[in-house]
Amino acid sequence: MEEQNLELKNIEQKEYDDLVNKVKPKPPVLKNCIWAFVVGGLICTLAQFIQNYFMGLGMSRQDAASYTSIIMIFLAALATGLGVYDELGKRAGAGSIVPITGFANAIVASAMEFKREGYIFGVGARIFSVAGPTLVFGFAVAFFIGLLKVFINS
Repeated sequence: MEEQNLELKNIEQKEYDDLVNKVKPKPPVLKNCIWAFVVGGLICTLAQFIQNYFMGLGMSRQDAASYTSIIMIFLAALATGLGVYDELGKRAGAGSIVPITGFANAIVASAMEFKREGYIFGVGARIFSVAGPTLVFGFAVAFFIGLLKVFINS
């Protein structure tokens, strides 16, 4: 009896899944890919223009890259605070997660979300709840790549 009930539930679940798949709208994958490519490219193009501007002022490539990173982080944080970056993310998807601006968005969004709990126990304690695992993973991978490089060069 127990086996028949389990088999009946499996059949019902399969029929339900088939019905949901039939009714569920298909995402426009090509359109989403094009938007991600365009928006990510525009963010990178903006950063390249900023870097070229600083290099045109006589800065070294390394100094220009540092100032460009600071400006891109500021712009992403500002856009997140104004709610613009979230709208961009809805339309562009992965294109808005260009590494430095996407990371700044994750940090600022976390800070804004936990601000109601206070600056110490809310923002201070939870600001890295989204970005923290990314940092830990990045540090771990960098450590192992460094070890690998040491072993290869010795």
